[in-house]
Amino acid sequence: MVTFVDRVTLHLRAGKGGNGCVSVKREKFKPLAGPDGGSGGNGGDVVLVADPQVTTLLSYHHSPHRSAGNGGFGMGDHRSGAIGESIELPVPVGTLVKDADGQTLVDMIEPGMRFVVAPGGIGGLGNATLATPKRKAPGFALLGTPGWEGDVQLELKTVADVALVGFPSAGKSSLVAAISAARPKIADYPFTTLHPNLGVVQAGDIRFTVADVPGLIEGASEGKGLGLEFLRHVERCTALVHVLDCATLEPGRDPLTDLDVILAELAAYPVPEGQVPLLERPQLIALNKVDVPEGRDLAELVRPDLEARGFRVFEISTVSHDGLRQLTFALADIIAQHRAQEALKPVQERVVIRPRGAKKEFTIRVEGGSYGDIYRILGEKPVRWMHQTDFQNEEAVGYLADRLDKLGVETELYRVGAAPGATVVIGEGDGVVFDWQPSLSSVAELMTAPRGTDPRLVQNPRRTTSERRERYHEMMDAKAEARAELNAERGAVYVDEEDPE
Repeated sequence: MVTFVDRVTLHLRAGKGGNGCVSVKREKFKPLAGPDGGSGGNGGDVVLVADPQVTTLLSYHHSPHRSAGNGGFGMGDHRSGAIGESIELPVPVGTLVKDADGQTLVDMIEPGMRFVVAPGGIGGLGNATLATPKRKAPGFALLGTPGWEGDVQLELKTVADVALVGFPSAGKSSLVAAISAARPKIADYPFTTLHPNLGVVQAGDIRFTVADVPGLIEGASEGKGLGLEFLRHVERCTALVHVLDCATLEPGRDPLTDLDVILAELAAYPVPEGQVPLLERPQLIALNKVDVPEGRDLAELVRPDLEARGFRVFEISTVSHDGLRQLTFALADIIAQHRAQEALKPVQERVVIRPRGAKKEFTIRVEGGSYGDIYRILGEKPVRWMHQTDFQNEEAVGYLADRLDKLGVETELYRVGAAPGATVVIGEGDGVVFDWQPSLSSVAELMTAPRGTDPRLVQNPRRTTSERRERYHEMMDAKAEARAELNAERGAVYVDEEDPE
């Protein structure tokens, strides 16, 4: 059964924004008192929170699909829709968040740090909000935009002060259990430790954490054994302790050879830019299992050679606890000095990235098709406006045309060679396809068309004043001619009756 997970892929879906409402206020003696449609609520966000109480990504391994609540629809009487419920996902401190392509989004290295990984959709505006002095009663409202949907990768890198490194079965887990209250799995076979174990050590007034990294073997930095999967947990440690087995029964192994192999693997592992290389960090040597007579003899034999290479060496035993006090206090001094140096550094101001309008808010890509060129409009604003448009409402479509024209889309279409009737697509994929008919200028603000219609899209059958006047004159002339003919006929009949001969 899996008990520890340090890498997982989340499938996230933020909440969709609610649609705006089209409504007209009606009261007694005020049948049309003006638009009162409320706006829709924003969709809920998916937020990652660095929680010190969480130590594994196991819960997301079993249920990787997470979604936030949708925003409510707007209602009449200026009632806005409810805001969608956001969800918070606690992750361990030290979690690296990447997108589906592997690009780093954020490093959750501080307790309580929050990051909106999937923003919710925007609620659509109601017709009350869209009303202007020139467009007093809009017959349309904007739809809510969909929330962000996609995959993100979570990768845990343990945040500890000290990392214990060494060959399998060197006694690293036993050392963590001996100096802290942690109780990792201990057995007499290699690779007992399959995931890092954290322990808290108290040495005088200094408290620090120790991480037991799974055993390393030759070639670990290239993927052999378990080293490549867990070497990243050493990246954030301040100091390293090389735990060397002085009582190993494997042929061809000794503390000096084991140390050379481990140093080579640590040197071959690349750390992220800006971090201190692993071999340049403080390192101590712990010669373990000196409670065995052969182990103590071997430790005394190799100790001068290790000290000649510049290492501080401690002979320890996790069984009899020999040398553990000296080792923990030496580590406490290193951690205290490091924390004092970090305290002297100026506090790095957290950079807050605020979105700014791009110089060019859209692009037009010309694509060849079987029936001619296709002009694809790409950009945050055009795509968002497309999602907000109710294409069953002609007035809403006209409003979209006005917005695109003000953004300069028609001018750019002319520049790239589009002709009237050309196929235009908004957004990637299928998007919204239409035949482009250029307009002379925006007249939506000056229109007095019936609600829900746009005279630029539907030919208006109503006659103009001059046409009605001309028709009236034609009708009056026709009546005058008919009256004259009738009078002429009556006169002729009267004359015949007076003089029948």
